[in-house]
Amino acid sequence: MRRDGIQFHNVRALRDVEGDGLRLQRVPEDVRTRLNEGARTRMCHPAGVELRFVPDGPVRVTLSSRVRDSVVRPFWGDFQAAGEEVVVGEEPRTIELERPEKLTDLRPSVRDGLRYDPHLCRLVLPGEHRGGHVRFHGVEGEVRPPRESEVPSLRYLAYGTSITEGEAPGSETLTYVNQTARRLGADPINLGSCGTAYCDEAMAEHIAGRDDWDVATLSLSVNMVGTFSVETFRERAAAMVDTVAGAHPDRPVACITIFPNARDYRVDHEEGEECERFREALRSVVAGSDRENVHLVEGPDVLPTAAGLTTDLVHPGDDAMVRMGENLARELKPLLPAVESSA
Repeated sequence: MRRDGIQFHNVRALRDVEGDGLRLQRVPEDVRTRLNEGARTRMCHPAGVELRFVPDGPVRVTLSSRVRDSVVRPFWGDFQAAGEEVVVGEEPRTIELERPEKLTDLRPSVRDGLRYDPHLCRLVLPGEHRGGHVRFHGVEGEVRPPRESEVPSLRYLAYGTSITEGEAPGSETLTYVNQTARRLGADPINLGSCGTAYCDEAMAEHIAGRDDWDVATLSLSVNMVGTFSVETFRERAAAMVDTVAGAHPDRPVACITIFPNARDYRVDHEEGEECERFREALRSVVAGSDRENVHLVEGPDVLPTAAGLTTDLVHPGDDAMVRMGENLARELKPLLPAVESSA
């Protein structure tokens, strides 16, 4: 989405809900209102959202945040602005930005290895516990949205739970979605939905209707264990997979079984067996699909040990997320034979 010379990456709605700034939403309002109740709120948390623009001189961007404060981190292309993160609260705060001089004369060999053009300013917004519902109040200064040559041409979309949205790592760049995208040389699109990844029909239709992704992963879904029966999960997962893959038969759709978690690691074997039943259900969905672009990725292969999890034994911390990105990228690369990876 573009407005005022800015590309709002991973944003599908800028919504005026109270006459005080525009709320950034990851899905359009007509999609959001058809999701389950919890997911309606999650789609207003800007996980994986970035404000992108190329400035001509100094720029001032004004933002605010509801629900909780949000930590906003400026990047210039792939370069993180050292010590310039900004905490945005309920009162609008203006972020002042100017292109760093040292990035204006990089050697060509340096620029060739970058995903994003160093002239491109990226305001990286926080998802999950690191931030709230961010609102845009305006921009001052000359800016333009990025050109196609200034961002990756390959685009990776991820749907899943809080692990996908990025519950525990210290910054957005450390989510497995971002870590996977970096290794694929891709631009990430994050549709993680904390605690509410229920394979909603509206979400499946939304992903199917988008034309801005080249490869997708569907992490399905520990949120449904204990809330839905295995058979209901199988039906909803099968419908989502078929809807997404059927709309884009030339694009890989990788289904990820449940990542190992406390149910698997603790002595209570009955709960661990329940997770395995859900994994087996997703395996059967993939095996029974007649879509050639549907693939299976085992969550235990992506997260093979408990090392690096947080103490809830569910959410990966920084180290585990990095390893997940490495492992998932390794799984996805063979599905993209025509893509030259930057890893």
